[in-house]
Amino acid sequence: MTDQTTAEATAASIPTGGRQRAFAEFWHYYSMNTGAVIGLVVFTALVLVAIFAPLVAPHSPDEQFRDALLTPPVWQEGGKSMFLLGTDAVGRDMLSRLIFGARFSLFIGLVVVVFSLTSGIVLGVLAGYFRGWVDTLIMRVMDVILAFPSLLLALVLVAILGPGLFNAMLAIALVLQPHFARLTRAAVMAEKNREYVISAKVAGASHVRLMVKTILPNCMAPLIVQATLSFSNAILEAAALGFLGVGAQPPTPEWGTMLATAREFILRAPWVVTFPGLAILITVLAINLIGDGLRDAFDPKLKRS
Repeated sequence: MTDQTTAEATAASIPTGGRQRAFAEFWHYYSMNTGAVIGLVVFTALVLVAIFAPLVAPHSPDEQFRDALLTPPVWQEGGKSMFLLGTDAVGRDMLSRLIFGARFSLFIGLVVVVFSLTSGIVLGVLAGYFRGWVDTLIMRVMDVILAFPSLLLALVLVAILGPGLFNAMLAIALVLQPHFARLTRAAVMAEKNREYVISAKVAGASHVRLMVKTILPNCMAPLIVQATLSFSNAILEAAALGFLGVGAQPPTPEWGTMLATAREFILRAPWVVTFPGLAILITVLAINLIGDGLRDAFDPKLKRS
C-alpha cells in the first residue's frame, strides 16, 4: 500500500514538474527580449489600472467642472493640481477619462480576440482536416474578406449593423477572423499526417477527438502569437471607428471617441488630443512588444539544445 501510494504521488508530481520546466524554459527565451519584458510590465500596469479604475481615478469620468473648461495640465501655466492632465471642453478630468478608457479599450481587444480566435480556429480546423469542398468553401470566403481593407470593411459592417460599441466589436472580429482561420488551416495540414495523428487514427479516435484533442493543441503556439498581435489591431480598429463616430458613442470614455470629440480643439488645447493618442500608442506598442517576445519564445529555430 505504501509503495502504491508513493508511486501515485510520484506520478502526480511529474506533470507539475513538467509544466514548471516548460514555463521556466519559456520564460528564459522570453526574458532574453528586453523589449518584450518592458512591454509585459507596461501592459500589466495598464490591466491593473483598468481593473482598479474607480480606486485610481481622481474623479468620475463623466463629472463636469464648469469652472475649469479646457484647463491645461498641471505643469503648464493656468494648470490646477486637481487636474493633473487638464480637462476637456466640458470640464471633465482627462486623467480620469483616460484611466476608465483603458477598461473599454482592453475589453474591446479581449472580446474581439476571443470571438475571432474561436471562430477562426473552428473554420481553420475544419478546412485543414477535411480539405476538399469544405476547404474550398471556407477559404474562398476568407479570401473575399481579406480582399477588402480591414478598416473599410469594418466601417461598412458597422454602417449596416448600426453605430455602437457592440456592433463595432462584432465588425472588427469578423475582419480579423480570416487571419486565424488561415493560420489554423496551415498548422492542421502540417500536423495531420504526423505519426502521432496516424497512430491515434489507427487506435480508433473519432474525427472530433483527432481535431480537438490530438491536432489542435500542437497548433496553438502560432495562434497565441497571432492573438497577441490581433489584440493591438483590435484596439486600433476600435479607436479608428470611434474617431469616425461609428464606434463607441459619447460620453463613453473610449480613447478613439475622446479623439473625435476633441479634434476641433487641437490647436487651442492640444492636450485633449495628445493624451488619448499617447494612450493608444503606448498600449499598442506594449502589446506588439509582447507579441515579438512570444514569437521568439515559441519559435523552435531560436532554441538551442
